[in-house]
Amino acid sequence: MWIAGYGNANGQEINQQIKHITLSHGGIIRMDTTQKTIYLSFTGGDFNDGSRVVQRTLKRKKVKAHFFFTGDFYRLPDNKKLIKKLVRDGHYLGPHSDKHLLYASWENRDSTLVSKDMFRQDLLNNYLAMEGFGLSKQNAIWFMPPYEWYNIEISKWANEIGSMIVNFSPGTRSNADYTTPDMGSRYVDSKTIYQSIFDFERKEVNGLNGFILLIHIGTHPSRTDKFYFQLDKLIEDLRALGYGFSLMPEPLVSTDY
Repeated sequence: MWIAGYGNANGQEINQQIKHITLSHGGIIRMDTTQKTIYLSFTGGDFNDGSRVVQRTLKRKKVKAHFFFTGDFYRLPDNKKLIKKLVRDGHYLGPHSDKHLLYASWENRDSTLVSKDMFRQDLLNNYLAMEGFGLSKQNAIWFMPPYEWYNIEISKWANEIGSMIVNFSPGTRSNADYTTPDMGSRYVDSKTIYQSIFDFERKEVNGLNGFILLIHIGTHPSRTDKFYFQLDKLIEDLRALGYGFSLMPEPLVSTDY
């Protein structure tokens, strides 16, 4: 495969085999920018209100996507039927931290907030919760960290376990679809989120090639403007621009930092 020896401490490429892939802090934040392919990704922790809409839309549109759930999400009885359907439909299901811990400081990203043992136990417990659905760690190497926030130390620890961090591609506001009106200026409505995706596509030299597009499968009830209701139109509009949707290829994890 193409990930061996993937980056140094600054997340910079050191291997010509991955020159079209973008890395940050040891994690992959964008796939091959020469390919007109988008990688839809969903995270889930506390809320699952969009699960039926998302699952049915993807099935109807014949799109495979990635779902990164916390251990608590996997264990919740109300989510059992959803997870079984996603597995049956051929989507990728992976970990998102067992307890949705904050691994690194918001103010100082290099400051790790958990010990190595705490991190390992948290991630392994997440994998353990997945086993009840026939999902093995060997088939779920991609790991999206909680809060989509991590540092080079977390990337290294994940790599040692046999996992590889993947995160959303920056540039659009899709990851802000969890925000609520009470957040003031941080709140981003669905119309603005939708427009940001196509604004980025027009302005960026590589468009949305290799883009890892993150959407939340559920949000707080106080957000009534749910972005997942735009999924059907989003897929159609992106396909009209020539984009396809795919699952990310499994990486060959390396401990070369």
